[in-house]
Amino acid sequence: MSDAITPMTRIPPLAFFAGKRILMLQGPVGPFFRRLAADLKALGADVKKVNFNGGDWIYHPDAAITYTGTLDDWAGFLNELLLSWKPDVIFLYNDTRPVHDMAIQLAQLHAIDVFTFEEGYVRPDFITLERGRANGHSAMMQRQSLKLLSDVDVLAKRECKVGYSFLHLAWRGFWYHAWAWLLMPLMPGHTYHRGLGGRELIPQVRSYWRKLCYHSAGRALQKRLSGDLSRKFFLVPLQVSVDSQIVHHSKYAKGGVPAFMREVTSSFARHAPQDTHLVFKHHPMDRGYTAYFDVIDELRREFPNLRERLHYVFDINLPLALDNAAGVVVINSTVGLSAIMHGTAVKVHGGRAIYDLEGLTAQIPLDDFWQNSWRHRPDTDLAQRFRSFLIHTCQINGNFYRRLPHMHLRCGLNWPEAWQWKT
Repeated sequence: MSDAITPMTRIPPLAFFAGKRILMLQGPVGPFFRRLAADLKALGADVKKVNFNGGDWIYHPDAAITYTGTLDDWAGFLNELLLSWKPDVIFLYNDTRPVHDMAIQLAQLHAIDVFTFEEGYVRPDFITLERGRANGHSAMMQRQSLKLLSDVDVLAKRECKVGYSFLHLAWRGFWYHAWAWLLMPLMPGHTYHRGLGGRELIPQVRSYWRKLCYHSAGRALQKRLSGDLSRKFFLVPLQVSVDSQIVHHSKYAKGGVPAFMREVTSSFARHAPQDTHLVFKHHPMDRGYTAYFDVIDELRREFPNLRERLHYVFDINLPLALDNAAGVVVINSTVGLSAIMHGTAVKVHGGRAIYDLEGLTAQIPLDDFWQNSWRHRPDTDLAQRFRSFLIHTCQINGNFYRRLPHMHLRCGLNWPEAWQWKT
């Protein structure tokens, strides 16, 4: 591996944390942080966890600090904790949650190392771990260039397949919100970045109802996408409406997903070939919270020439759709990287994405993309080098919600241990 991948960019072996004081804040829903804490303690680390609501507590009741205050009081509470306990490292999931954003700012003042977990940039068999922040805030955003990637070898790395994990996530999410609601009187601050507790029941039920109701429509469209519409449609995978990638790393913080849909559709109506179609795919994790039927109806009225060419679907076979699409338009979704690996032309529009590099994505205006997407398919060799670069710097083989089988770590990850790593 080239020196372009420096010790500061690589994920440290778990032994790096041996003997350190480690403070854990909010993690992904489920027992992942508790299991990781057990692995760290086995190495001699001193681990404490801050719980913000009943959902945090049920999955990590031991060696935990219960925070019952409000968001306004959090910075003062945390500052006192950092001064008194003096942790060496802070682990957190998603750097843009308000409690985490404050924590990172305080950690910088106290010279404390922060490691941010996120969903994998490389899906579906990896998670992300970055020193500092992630996504649009990642140090990777300043480090990437064709010069850097040209020296990176495509190294074979054994990857274990996670398998289907959605039901694991859904089940853990159910219990998280159930206990957040049950323990709300004891933890009145119940700090979280989205709706919490009993109010989450309605979106969860609605999500399954929509999945069932629109399943046949999705299958019918899928048949067309791999049939008469193959290479004649552009896929637009939508992101979760409150995703930090939209709120913090795109120009759609105010207008949200509907503003993106209107902008893309307007450009498509004016510049796309008349025999092409536009397909908006809803994000499965947002299915119970939002729906954009009204936006689609409004766009069909505004652009009558798109009435039969504008589609909106909840569920389709994504890999199959990527293989058959003429191009993909994203804000900064990780689906963009998946499309690149499928050899499909990708246009990043309105957001910052770690993979938005010359040779991987179309570096042309959206208006030109519809006619010229075929000219901007990703460089296959560069795509493999970029994937290898990510895997060997900030990706860990595994899943937050379903442990890999036969792993010696309780957290169930295939944690990289072989590379030399220095502070």
